[in-house]
Amino acid sequence: MGRYEELDLSKLRTYKAADRISKISARNIALPPREGMTLKAFLENLPDVLKAKDLKALAGAIVQAKRDKLPVIAMFGGHVVKCGCLPVLIDLARRGFITHFASNGAAAIHDVELASWGQTSEDVAAQLEDGSFGMASDTAETLNSAARSAFGGTLGFGESIGKLLVERKVPFGGNSLAVQSFLLPIPYTVHVALGTDIVHQHPGADGASIGDASLRDFRIFAASVARMDGGGVILNLGSAVLLPEVFLKALSIARNLGNNVRNIVTANMDMIQHYRPLNNVVTRPVISGGQGYSFTGHHEIMIPLLAAAVYEQSSENG
Repeated sequence: MGRYEELDLSKLRTYKAADRISKISARNIALPPREGMTLKAFLENLPDVLKAKDLKALAGAIVQAKRDKLPVIAMFGGHVVKCGCLPVLIDLARRGFITHFASNGAAAIHDVELASWGQTSEDVAAQLEDGSFGMASDTAETLNSAARSAFGGTLGFGESIGKLLVERKVPFGGNSLAVQSFLLPIPYTVHVALGTDIVHQHPGADGASIGDASLRDFRIFAASVARMDGGGVILNLGSAVLLPEVFLKALSIARNLGNNVRNIVTANMDMIQHYRPLNNVVTRPVISGGQGYSFTGHHEIMIPLLAAAVYEQSSENG
């Protein structure tokens, strides 16, 4: 005996691992990838646990929402555009798997630049030194003209941007979300915080026009949320603050007006997880029913992977 008492373990109650209910079984584990395997086989061979299981479940929810003619709303920030993911999102919309797009002003700016000139994303650090950051006059003219065209009318900001780009016959419109949403047509709403976008730096920016167009887009967005009566899917792709806040307010309005926006599926997909997406998208909206998912990863990998899973599940179920 030492100076200190040791607990006697001889009378512990034990059991057989073989008799225990366990979370993981041999049926859940991955099968190794092999050369020449199909994408369908790759997805099926992912381990049926944790985020791999959640990704399949989210894809299934999107497929089911399309079948049930319920909204699938994709919210996204500017980095999704810069990562080259717009063609993937546009294709999902063309096939009926996304029914509404919503973005912040930065995403709209990058979309306009890619559509018009085939390039975007300035060197912020270098151009901030001499004060040239954000001073692209042609970018500002396009966005601010679209806002003025929408002012006092019936078009929201996103639709007005798409209309203007179509009228100008921009050379890269095939991969422009604003252009393709306008042509499909499905709603593309742009939700702006004044002073956050480079186009607000320019003398042509008109706060009344921008505010009017963006507020109309908020009401259009709220109408799409209200149609999630009994189901649907909300995807938040890379917006840390603005769009989770917009969604929360639209959800409150929809429920206040008597719409049963419950039993929905929500998902946040970003490179890191933030407070507002986790609370305003993943957890709070589904407290009274539904399912929320969170995924951490780079957009240029995760968004195409989700699209692939959607297409495979759709083909499996006819």
